[in-house]
Amino acid sequence: MTKLTPGKASPKFIYENYIGGMTGLEDLAGKIVYIDVWATWCGPCIREIPSLKKIEKQYEDRNIHFVSISIDERNRPRYNYEAWRKMIVEKDLGGIQLFADNAFNSKFTKAYGIDSIPRFLLIDPEGNIVSGNAPRPSDPKLVELFNSLGI
Repeated sequence: MTKLTPGKASPKFIYENYIGGMTGLEDLAGKIVYIDVWATWCGPCIREIPSLKKIEKQYEDRNIHFVSISIDERNRPRYNYEAWRKMIVEKDLGGIQLFADNAFNSKFTKAYGIDSIPRFLLIDPEGNIVSGNAPRPSDPKLVELFNSLGI
C-alpha cells in the first residue's frame, strides 16, 4: 500500500478499451481519474453500477474521467472477455471501459496491490495518487471527496 500513498506517482497502465485501441493513464492526464476495478463475476461490483452511473451523470462535463477496469480473464470458460463486452452493452455502462485480464494476477492488480474487488482509486490530473481506496459510488462520502477537490 505504500505505493498508493497520497501524493505519490500512480503506477502507469495501458489497456485495451471497449471502443477499440488502447488507453493508458498518460492519455487521461489533465483530469482527475476515478477508477472502478471490477469483474463480471463480482456481485458487489455489479451492485455498484447504478450508483456509478448516477455519479457519472452528476459529474459529466466536469474535470474528471470515470474509468472502469475489468480484471476478467480473457479465456476463462464463463466470465471472460466476451462476457465483459456483453455486460457493457447490457448494463449500458458509461465512462472509459478497459480490460486488464488475468484477475488478481493482472499487472494492474499487482501494481496497485489489489486483492479484492470492487476497489476504487482516485488519481489527480498530474497522475498522482489521491486515494488508493476511494469511497464506492454508493457511499455519500464520494460526493464529499469530489466536492473537496473542486470537481
